[in-house]
Amino acid sequence: MIQQEKAARKGGQHIPVLLDEIVDALDPKDHETYVDGTFGAGGYSRAVLEAAQCNIIAIDRDPDAIQRAAAFQKEFPGRFRIVEGCFGDMASLLAKAEVPPIDGVMLDIGVSSFQLDEAARGFSFREDGPLDMRMAQAGESAADVVNTYSEEDIANIIYRFGEERKSRHIAKAIVRVREDTPFERTGQLADLVESVLGRPPRKKGQKQVHPATRTFQALRIFVNDEIGELERGLVGAEQILSEGARLVVVSFHSLEDRIVKKFMAERGGRTPAGSRHAPASAALGPPPSFYLKSKGAVKPGKRELDENPRARSSRLRAAIRTGAKAWSGGEGYA
Repeated sequence: MIQQEKAARKGGQHIPVLLDEIVDALDPKDHETYVDGTFGAGGYSRAVLEAAQCNIIAIDRDPDAIQRAAAFQKEFPGRFRIVEGCFGDMASLLAKAEVPPIDGVMLDIGVSSFQLDEAARGFSFREDGPLDMRMAQAGESAADVVNTYSEEDIANIIYRFGEERKSRHIAKAIVRVREDTPFERTGQLADLVESVLGRPPRKKGQKQVHPATRTFQALRIFVNDEIGELERGLVGAEQILSEGARLVVVSFHSLEDRIVKKFMAERGGRTPAGSRHAPASAALGPPPSFYLKSKGAVKPGKRELDENPRARSSRLRAAIRTGAKAWSGGEGYA
C-alpha cells in the first residue's frame, strides 16, 4: 500500500517523504491510536491507517488541510478524526477531545508540498504570488514583517532562522527599497535578494539553489513560529504518550533537526557526562522519559531522492516512551 501511495502522489501534488521509514518507526498495530500532528496532505495518516486496523487523530492549523481531511473521515469511518489547531498544543487539544491512550506521535516539520505549490499562499518564489506564508491563513504575514520591522530585526530573523551569512546586506536592501515600493509579491523579494547575493556558478551534477531560499525559509519559520511550535510539540508528545509509545519526527533543515536531536538526547539520558568542574552527580536529572534505539538520524535513500528531490534534506529521528514521568519545561533546544 505504501508503494501505491507513493506512485499515486508522484503523479499529483504531494509525495510523502521517508514514508516507509515513518511506518517502520511507528510500528502501527491493530486497535492502537496514533497522532498525526502535521496532517497536511494526509500521506502519513493514510499509510498508517492502511498498515493496521488502528486509529488516527490528526491535527493541522491550515484550513485547507482541514477541508482535505473530510475525505479521510468518509474513507476511514470511526478510525480517523481531525482536530483544528497547532500541534504544539496537542496536549491541551487532545485533553479536550477526550481521546484514549496515545500509542504514537508522528510529526512532519515544515511546509507541505500543497502549500509550496500554491502560489497564492506565498511560500515559494518559484511562481509569483502574494508575500504571505501564513499556515493558519491568519495573523501577521511575511509582507508585514519585511515592510514594517526594523533593519536590525529583519537581519536577525534572516540570520537566525535562515542561517544566511549575508543577512545584514539583505535587510539593508529591503529597508532601502521599501521606502519607495512596499513588498507585496514573492517575486519582488526573490529578485531583491538575488540582486544582493547574485547567482552562484552552477556546479556540474548539482542542483542550483536559488539565492533567496534561506531568506524565504527564515521568514516562513518566523511568521509561523515554527521553532517554538516544534519545541512545544516535542514536550506535548512527551506528556501524552503512554509507556512503549513511539515519537517519530521528520525535519527538513539543520535548525529543526538540532532541536529534535537535542530533545531526544536529553530526554533519553544521553547528555554529556560531568567533568572535574561539574561532577556527573551534579548533572543528574530526572529519569529518561524516552529510550533511543539509535542516536543517528535516518536519511532518504538514492531511490527516493531520484523520485523526490525535495527529500534531500530530510532527516528522521525516533524514540520510544519509557514509564518515567514527563519532564517539566521544554524551551531552548536550538
